[in-house]
Amino acid sequence: MDFSNVIAVLQGRLPELGEQIAERIRSDVPAYADESLIPFESLRGSSTDNAELVLRQWRRAGTPDPGPARETGRIRAVQGVPLADILHAYRIGFEFLWSEILSEVRAHPEVPDAQLVDRSAEIWQLFGLFAEAVAASHRETTAELAVQRGARRSALVEALFTGVIADRTTLWDAARELGLPERGPYAVVAAAADSPGEEPLPGVEISLRQARLPSAWRLLPDQQIGLIALATPEAEVSCLRILRRAGARVGVSPGFPSLRDTPQALRFARLALAGLPGDGPGVARFDDNPLAMLVAAAPAEAAHLLSVVLKPVLELPGLERTRLLDTLEHWFAAGGSAATAAERLYVHPNTVRYRLRRIEDLTGRSLSDPHSVADFGAALFAARSHGAPRGADTTAAD
Repeated sequence: MDFSNVIAVLQGRLPELGEQIAERIRSDVPAYADESLIPFESLRGSSTDNAELVLRQWRRAGTPDPGPARETGRIRAVQGVPLADILHAYRIGFEFLWSEILSEVRAHPEVPDAQLVDRSAEIWQLFGLFAEAVAASHRETTAELAVQRGARRSALVEALFTGVIADRTTLWDAARELGLPERGPYAVVAAAADSPGEEPLPGVEISLRQARLPSAWRLLPDQQIGLIALATPEAEVSCLRILRRAGARVGVSPGFPSLRDTPQALRFARLALAGLPGDGPGVARFDDNPLAMLVAAAPAEAAHLLSVVLKPVLELPGLERTRLLDTLEHWFAAGGSAATAAERLYVHPNTVRYRLRRIEDLTGRSLSDPHSVADFGAALFAARSHGAPRGADTTAAD
């Protein structure tokens, strides 16, 4: 009797060997113990197939076929089994086969020791080949599944933002799949992107998750938009701190209770972003300045308001126009204090008062009249959002 006869005997016991290997794997590898994840019938089938492949390879020459190993890697990746556990299971299977070979050889001492030594090296070469095939297939399948999950997640987020999902049950299903609570409060965030495909808030989802703030995000050519669950009163403070740390231009919607309101909240977040002053980084909440949001929400009407209220000022030569508009803005920012505005402009308070009187004379509106003050404030927001022309600034007194 030679070594090939030993292999033939084991091939005749394949169903029994496959089941024993499956039982050993299930006992020793925790990931395989869950019947709902990996049914025993599936494990027994793959164990039998791989054992048959190994034994058949020993009986004939030629290049080994790693096809069953690749299929096992694919199936286990779909089932969510970690690669380390799969390789552990393969090691158990190979060690079991080799122990059965040794037992059969001991029953037939006529098998030459030289053959046994030669074949001992072959089994571990096969193990390396199969392990590599399993690992490659598992990684490929895992990458494909990640892309599919990412596409599915992105589609669900897009559906929430556009209002395509309307059925209540479907909304709840989407929330669970996105890892969001089924009820609010939520907030929507819109951050301006410097260039298409570039995330203005890189790593924000991970940072929020670490702060126990589940979120879902979508990257658009000009913006990164996100839906954030704010489960506690302290959640908004943590959220704003993370957003400010990113150093981007960000608008934040008011809180809202239902995912049905996500499209409207996105509009509010974008209005808050549009109303953010200057061109540097910052975080603007819609509720922080409702008047600015109203102006941003109606750009055509805001342009008309600007013309009605500040047209005489806008028609002035560049330097004078700049002085007056900057003075009016600083006066508003200072809460109507000429002294504080003067400090910020590096001029005398009387200079501020003179410029304000000049604005009153030009426009026919009084800064002591609350109605006119409201008009001036709205016009300044409109000027900011429409980029009203200004000349080179100067701090020289008039």
